[in-house]
Amino acid sequence: EVQLQASGGGLVEAGGSLRLSCATSGFRFDDYAIGWFRQAPGKEREGVACYRSYDGTIGYGGSVKGRFTISSDNRFKTVYLQMNNLKPEDTAVYYCAADPSYYCSDYVEDSNMNYWGKGTLVTVSS
Repeated sequence: EVQLQASGGGLVEAGGSLRLSCATSGFRFDDYAIGWFRQAPGKEREGVACYRSYDGTIGYGGSVKGRFTISSDNRFKTVYLQMNNLKPEDTAVYYCAADPSYYCSDYVEDSNMNYWGKGTLVTVSS
């Protein structure tokens, strides 16, 4: 059974940093792309970043490029999202998702992600 668990959210002041973790299990890590997505209150879900360990492909959504970094520890099948210079508009519930057929690029869209974990809330105060 594919399982993903996001953690690391919290309250941070604008300009601060947080690191989110996505622990995965139930599938061969190299066969799947992992993505981070977020949904702010009253807004549609937005793609943040994606990663494919098979070939190291990484993609970032435009609003976070240059501030967020996605990485992984393949030994522990965990994907991280380092978020720096956080802004109030980054406030959202952050989700990690996985799919073996997902095409990871800078166009991080969620329609082809079929496995989702529960989210973790990030709140950035001004």
